[in-house]
Amino acid sequence: MRKLSGYEKAQAYSDTERLPVGGYVLKIMDVKYQENSWGDVILLSFDIAEGEQKDFFSANWKAQTGEDKKWKGTYRLHVPKDDGSEQDNWTMRRFKTVMGAFEDSNSGYHWNWDEQSLKGKLIGALFNNKEYSFEDNSKNNRHGFFTNCHSLVTVEKICSGKFEIPADTLLKENRQQNSGYGKPDADGFMNIPDGIDEELPFN
Repeated sequence: MRKLSGYEKAQAYSDTERLPVGGYVLKIMDVKYQENSWGDVILLSFDIAEGEQKDFFSANWKAQTGEDKKWKGTYRLHVPKDDGSEQDNWTMRRFKTVMGAFEDSNSGYHWNWDEQSLKGKLIGALFNNKEYSFEDNSKNNRHGFFTNCHSLVTVEKICSGKFEIPADTLLKENRQQNSGYGKPDADGFMNIPDGIDEELPFN
C-alpha cells in the first residue's frame, strides 16, 4: 500500500492512566450553578491538591488532543428543592454535610449561600469504581467500570487515613442506559452531559 502522508503526525490511541480509587484532597477550581428540569445542581470542578496524584486532572486535560476536550474532575452536588418531602430531606442532609465538610476543611470559612465562595477551597473526596453499560455506535454492548467521585468529606479525614473506600457502585439490573450518556472515556472517567460542563481550563 502507499505510505500515508498523515501517518507520522498521527497519535496512536493508548490507555490513558486511570486515577486509582481511594481518598484524595481536592482543590475546587471552578463552580457553576446549573438549573435543570429534574433539579438544580452545583457543579464543582476540581483537581487533586496534593500527594502522588497531584494535578492529575490538569495533566489529563493537557493530554487530550481532540476538539471536544473536557475537564474530567467534577462532582455534582444536588441542591435541595426545600419542599419538605422525604426525598428532599435526604438531599438537604447531604447538602448540609458537604457544606460542613467545606467549613471544617477551610479555617475561617462559613457557608454563606454564595456557591462561588467555594472556589479555591480544599475538600476531601472518596473515589470508587462505578459500573457502566451502554450500546456503542456499532450496536456492541460495552461494559466495565470507571473512576467515580463518590462523596465529599473533610480534608482531615483523608489526611488521617481514617476512611474506607466506598464499595463499587453497581448498575441496577433493569436500568436502561442512554447511549449518549453514561459512556466513560478511555481514561475511565464519565463523559459529562452537554450543558453541564463549560469551557475549561480555568482562569
